[in-house]
Amino acid sequence: VQLQASGGGLVQAGNSLRLSCAASGGTFSNYVMGWFRQAPGKEREFVATIGLRGSTYYADSVKGRFTISRDNAKSTVSLQMHSLKPEDTAVYYCAAGRNFPITKAPQCDYWGPGTQVTVSS
Repeated sequence: VQLQASGGGLVQAGNSLRLSCAASGGTFSNYVMGWFRQAPGKEREFVATIGLRGSTYYADSVKGRFTISRDNAKSTVSLQMHSLKPEDTAVYYCAAGRNFPITKAPQCDYWGPGTQVTVSS
């Protein structure tokens, strides 16, 4: 499975941004999908995950601000981000795994190359 994230950019604090991840080369509906992020000098951390039937789970730091969704017909997973904060600045990675929820990197079988999100204060 190949994953390609898009939609990153530079935004001011309080604004919104939507990330998308397109999957190819596999049966998208068979995979649990997730978003992770990595800030400079920090370890990669879990952001959100969505199961095969749409169950979702979020990191406490983004709960209530971010929404993950999937479109199996289009083989895409999205991350809608609202009320962005400077601490949300990171490279965001799309990932695919087998078992819900995927909250740790070793649980993921496939990774996309990442997209930069920068939130200015």
